[in-house]
Amino acid sequence: MSISSWNYPTAMVTGEGAIAQLPDACQNLGIRRPLLVTDPGIAALPMTKQIIELCQQSGVEPTLFSHVQGNPTGQNVEDGNHAFVDGKHDGVIALGGGSALDCAKAIALSAQQSRSLWDFEDVGDNWTLANEDKIAPVIAIPTTAGTGSEVGRASVITNEQEKRKIIIFHPAMVPQKVILDPALTVGLPAHITAATGMDALSHNLEALCSPFYHPMAEGIAIEGIRLVKNYLPIAVENGADIEARTQMLVASSMGATAFQKGLGAMHAIAHSLGALYNSHHGLLNAILMPYVLNANRDQIEEKMTRLAHYLDLDIQGSGTDAVLSWVLALRKSVGIPHTLSEIGITESDAELVGNMALHDPSASGNPISFTAAQYSQLFSDAVNGKGV
Repeated sequence: MSISSWNYPTAMVTGEGAIAQLPDACQNLGIRRPLLVTDPGIAALPMTKQIIELCQQSGVEPTLFSHVQGNPTGQNVEDGNHAFVDGKHDGVIALGGGSALDCAKAIALSAQQSRSLWDFEDVGDNWTLANEDKIAPVIAIPTTAGTGSEVGRASVITNEQEKRKIIIFHPAMVPQKVILDPALTVGLPAHITAATGMDALSHNLEALCSPFYHPMAEGIAIEGIRLVKNYLPIAVENGADIEARTQMLVASSMGATAFQKGLGAMHAIAHSLGALYNSHHGLLNAILMPYVLNANRDQIEEKMTRLAHYLDLDIQGSGTDAVLSWVLALRKSVGIPHTLSEIGITESDAELVGNMALHDPSASGNPISFTAAQYSQLFSDAVNGKGV
């Protein structure tokens, strides 16, 4: 598969070996001293050293910052802000999974602002409080195929004091250049490939189900789901399959492009659980997925019937049942647990989770406006395996 370039939703280059274009991307954006933001695991891999050397050979001098945890926190961003300012950096290279990319984008947004990061929470027109001239350019290089943060206008950051995941938003947070190189994802373990791939599915699926009117996003979502169906099992089974790795990276970017149409209850609950338990976001979405689909079935039947036909599923009854059966089979085939209890989450916080989910911004995109009690019940069902 040759290297391809396109300019939607931002400038993107895709294909094995595309990382070689990083130095040119830096120079085209006027970046000479980038802060390379990643997590400790990626920082320790040979690819990171190779990327730094690739930049240095072209006169670009990156500094490594890897104090990013699995669910990035305000402290992670603050530490990165200090590194950015102290190092007199002029741009950010975001390398890694969704956590590293989210943290990197938040640093690029907030490092040179006079306001707190939390002032830019995605509420009302808070984004207008930012000085756009002080937002640093970002080059995003995902090493997982899941969040699609590389094409997103927001970051999800945990406020540790409030124990709440907060969506930070600004239209200019979209990276100016995205490099999708499947070779960088080849070493990803099968269980992480599965969890992140299911996260990409959740983005596309919830965008499709969202009741808001956005036909372009809906078209992207339905094709993104097809790519996950065709290529996630292959990527999990054979991590060295470049075609599967490429298509999953694309499906991930498509999901984050599509979900500007809206997300829903999967993410409303997953955000809450991530803040409370620091659990893997993609895995949470993967476990919650069938329970939420089942709860929404009265409002999504037409879309699920259309999706089932597009995916060439065996429809024996309702489209929702066909899609639900496929999701359950896919989860089982890639090793996703069926219940939250299997990853150590109990019902003890059901009422708290219900209230948190109700107030999560993602809840506004769900096809049904669930109450806090209904969210609590959904959570309990996912803990105990009831309903699906």
